[in-house]
Amino acid sequence: MKRMRTDLPIEELAGAVCAGLRQYRRMVVQAPTGSGKSTRIPQILLEENAGGPGEIVILQPRRLAARLLALRVAEEMGVKPGDEVGYQVRFENVTSARTRISFITEGILLRRLIADPDLRGISTLILDEFHERHLYGDLSLACALKLQQTRRPDLNIVVMSATLAKDDLITYLNPCAVIESQGRQFEVSEEYLDRPLHPQAKIWDEAAQACETAARGRDGDVLIFMPGAYEIQRTMESLRGMLAARDWEICALHGELPPERQNEALRASDRRKVIVATNVAETSITIPTVKIVVDGGLARVNRFDPRRGINTLMVEKISRASAEQRKGRAGRVAAGHCVRLWTATEHAQRAVAETPEIRRIDLSEIILLLKGVGLGDFAAFPWFEAPEPASLQRAVLLLENLGAFQEGTGVLTEIGRQMLRYPVHPRYARMLWEGEKRGCYAQACVVAALAQGKSVLRRNVSKQTDELRADVLGGEESSDFFLHMRAWKYAEGRQFEMRACDKLGIDVQSARQVGKLVQLFQSYGGKSKDSQPLEARASSEAIRRCLLAGFADHVARRLDQGSLRCELVQGRRGDLARESVVRNSPLLVVAEISEIQRGSGDVVTLLNLATAIEEGWLAEVAEGSVRESRQALFDPGQRRVMTQVAVMYHDLLLKRRLVDQADPSEAAVLLAEEVMSGHLVLKGWDDEVEKWLLRVNFLAREAAELGFHTFGEGDKRMVLEQFCLGSVSYKDIKEKPVLPFLKDWMSRELLGAMEALAPERMQVGGKKLKISYAANEPPSLSATIQELYDLQDTPKILGGKFPLLVKIQAPSRRPVQITQDMAGFWREAYPKIKPELQRRYPKHEWR
Repeated sequence: MKRMRTDLPIEELAGAVCAGLRQYRRMVVQAPTGSGKSTRIPQILLEENAGGPGEIVILQPRRLAARLLALRVAEEMGVKPGDEVGYQVRFENVTSARTRISFITEGILLRRLIADPDLRGISTLILDEFHERHLYGDLSLACALKLQQTRRPDLNIVVMSATLAKDDLITYLNPCAVIESQGRQFEVSEEYLDRPLHPQAKIWDEAAQACETAARGRDGDVLIFMPGAYEIQRTMESLRGMLAARDWEICALHGELPPERQNEALRASDRRKVIVATNVAETSITIPTVKIVVDGGLARVNRFDPRRGINTLMVEKISRASAEQRKGRAGRVAAGHCVRLWTATEHAQRAVAETPEIRRIDLSEIILLLKGVGLGDFAAFPWFEAPEPASLQRAVLLLENLGAFQEGTGVLTEIGRQMLRYPVHPRYARMLWEGEKRGCYAQACVVAALAQGKSVLRRNVSKQTDELRADVLGGEESSDFFLHMRAWKYAEGRQFEMRACDKLGIDVQSARQVGKLVQLFQSYGGKSKDSQPLEARASSEAIRRCLLAGFADHVARRLDQGSLRCELVQGRRGDLARESVVRNSPLLVVAEISEIQRGSGDVVTLLNLATAIEEGWLAEVAEGSVRESRQALFDPGQRRVMTQVAVMYHDLLLKRRLVDQADPSEAAVLLAEEVMSGHLVLKGWDDEVEKWLLRVNFLAREAAELGFHTFGEGDKRMVLEQFCLGSVSYKDIKEKPVLPFLKDWMSRELLGAMEALAPERMQVGGKKLKISYAANEPPSLSATIQELYDLQDTPKILGGKFPLLVKIQAPSRRPVQITQDMAGFWREAYPKIKPELQRRYPKHEWR
């Protein structure tokens, strides 16, 4: 093939690239964006026959980059896209048997590995923009290296990066060639904010103002980085409100735009162009006319939250490496200027680089793919950076729940093998397989297609649009998917005419993509494939059961009909999306659980794409997933123990009812607890009982060797439980005598010893005086002097071993003296106090 030289910096290294790959078959290329590595290295390898006799495949992390790079290379080579140069992304396959250079997304390669584990026909695999550390990129490199080390030693592997710290990669691929290019980067000046943005500041307004200021006195186009489509739209609105923008061409650039809109953003213009883009413009795509970059410093990052089991899409601060990439967009052809909407101090505090996806998102799809290509020993798999063990465990557990793996063994099941046929997340793969079995595959394909991209129905539409949508698309409201299906059919039936779709808030581009995906998914159907028109055969129930099979861990129960609050399995909670049509079903399964950060900064957990399900279906999901539990509880209103019968789906309460019956032992425990807490009062637990227990505790302290034990709170609880045994209500125990029950707990011998050693009363003269027992003082007698005339010595109990405390009183019962020495009292104290007492109480006898 004729050599087509350019003036791109990578051309200077063409010889080293070819020689290095021929020698090692592994190569690391580090070169900045704009150096030509993405477009020229595939051509150089093809031109110099250094890439081998087969296809040169270049993996790109984004569909937009794969398509645009293929078109650029085809243009440079003077060929038609799909001939010698082509591309394959999720919705398009522009390749042919003649294609020698293919730009594909990373997921496409893994699907090819399932179909052909040896990747026959591919001689060189190039992983571009590897520094972005996408999950599929990491996995593709590991699989390619494993294949090269075993069955395909002739396979060439090239890893290209702009900012990756290459040492770890070189060690991983060792031995390998290393090619470095400094590129041709013009100086780009940096400008930071003097002070941090106010927390309430709108990033789009700040970016528009910075754009106007930076463009004043500088030439060239402007590239503004925003985290998502919403922020892009708001930025464009702010820009259009500025006088300076009257002569500007303002364009959006992000992955959800149709190809023609993407091309429009990249096309040269006679006017100054301001392109507001997501991080798709950060790498791979070069816009030579850009000389000013305004960086909002934010990106939407997908993460998996293991605690709640949900995917989160949060706006986060980009790393310093990403900021450098964005800055470099302004220095491709001349000196440029970069405005960063944060301070220099804040910049120094940012992360050096992004966290690799393998450490922050769900791994179930790649784990299933690895099993599918026979690489199921995850511990021995040659990861470039191994995932966390907990992440692997979660992925395996989900696949077990979906029936793809045998529980506890990790062996791929027949269901798992069937799921590998479908190029979707395992949840939807399980749903599609269920659709084949239930005869609703065509409908299941539409449901899966609707869930893959941007919603067909726009959210937050006007009240008028909402009412019109309800009139035109109204129908069965047992699933949000059914409404979306009708919206898609409406758009398809009107040839996706923009005006008709806009009236109902239907996103035309999303609806077009659904059609492409439906065709793709239907091509993967097996013998049960249903090709009849939508809703011709399949019942609503069949499709809803399919959704339940794929999202069995996303079952939710409405907490009340007056709000959108729901409770889910695993103790999670969230709010049903306001636009959901499934508002009357108490039990749902939701396809999307997302933690979303609003523009105000608030974080909410939203349940989207809900489907009504029946409780009876849940038992089919997994053996033992639905169980009935019975729990005794005390009903304060009826003052009796009832039994709550609860039906649980895993840990989610589905329903409960109270029945007027209870296990005797459980009822006794609950009644005793109510008595202990003071909510129920036993009339029989009176002062007599308390005094009797004080006698027992005295003997436990002073005569434990005889077998007496202290009666404490624990003993009281135990006794009460036995006392309440056989009863279920307060009525049963309220009047029941307690003291006889307590005495029955004590042996005859101990009862006899108690009466002898710690009597309730003591004979003094002609009277039996009561002995008081207390917790914190010795037992005592309380009596008047006249009652004690015959008591010359201190009275004793415990067989004469323990002297009582005598509380001596005047005839009026007023205390006179407390003593344990009665002889001393009569001898010394009494003669001194007698005259005064005799004067006060002359009518009483005084000896």
